[in-house]
Parts: sequence; structure tokens; C-alpha cells
Amino acid sequence: MTRFQCLLPAVTLCIALVYPTTSTAVDAQAAMSDTNGQPLGTIDLIAAPTGTLLRIELNGLAPGPKAIHIHSVGDCTDPSEGFVASGGHVNPNDRAHGLLNPDGPDAGDLTNFYVHDNGYAWAEIFTPLASVNGRVGATILDEDGAALVVHTRSDDHSSQPIGGAGARVACGLIESVR
Repeated sequence: MTRFQCLLPAVTLCIALVYPTTSTAVDAQAAMSDTNGQPLGTIDLIAAPTGTLLRIELNGLAPGPKAIHIHSVGDCTDPSEGFVASGGHVNPNDRAHGLLNPDGPDAGDLTNFYVHDNGYAWAEIFTPLASVNGRVGATILDEDGAALVVHTRSDDHSSQPIGGAGARVACGLIESVR
């Protein structure tokens, strides 16, 4: 055995101790469906010390930039009506819509994500404005739950009421997985 082979396990252990991995356990998940009831994929919600990480993996949306928001009611049972049962954004502090709005943002505001020409989207979005259990910001899983809603266009992050994002094209009930 060479000296390098003998040292390799020790070096690996030192690296692991210096650079510990962080937990990426999923705390909640939304199974997303379109207005025809077709499944599109999932969005995982992962608790972080200062907010929530949303990991998006969807397939079947029209290409281009899309807005996504956290809606205040956990109800996606009306796809033919455009998911209006999911209510407005999570907004316990009655803030204006928009990450760029001086009177905002509301707790349901998120950054946009992109759908590729083949209909596939993968993105990670972080929000410091809300958490699954309310530890940071607004509570996502309160008495009436919450939903993630995707819109047909991107959000301009300032105009009212939804940043010019257009119709609701996908919805997923956020459910705890713990």
C-alpha cells in the first residue's frame, strides 16, 4: 500500500469535519397539476435557518419565464376555473404585491423561474418571507393550508395585483411530509 493510499481515509475524514454537509430533508411538497388536471411534477419545500428553499422540478408547461406565488388557501380543486379556490397570496401583514414594490412584498411573492423549450423546468428559489411552520416569516401550513400557483407569464414584481403574470396555469397543494 502506498503512502497516498494510507493517507486518503484521513484526508477524507478531515474534509468531512471541516466542510460538514447540511441537511436537505424535505419538509413539505406540492404535487403540481395543470388546468386539465395533468400532473406536472413536484415542488419541494425545505426549511432553512432564515426562510424556505423551494426546489422546482416540472415538465409540461409552455416555454418561457413563469411567475410562481405561495397562495393562502390549500385548495387546487377547481382547475377549470383557474385555481381561484387557492385564494390570494399568503399575506398576513397586508403588504402590496411585488418584490420591487416599495410597499411590498407580500409573503407569497417569489422570484420567477424559466421553462425550457422542451417544457422542462428545474430551479431553486429561496424566500425569507415565509416558512412551512412559521418559524421565519409567515406560516405556510396554517389552518387552511396553502398552495403553490404558477402563472402563464413572468411577474414584473411591482404592478398590482399580480405583477402582470397572467392566468393561473398550475397549482399544487402544499402538504407536510414529516
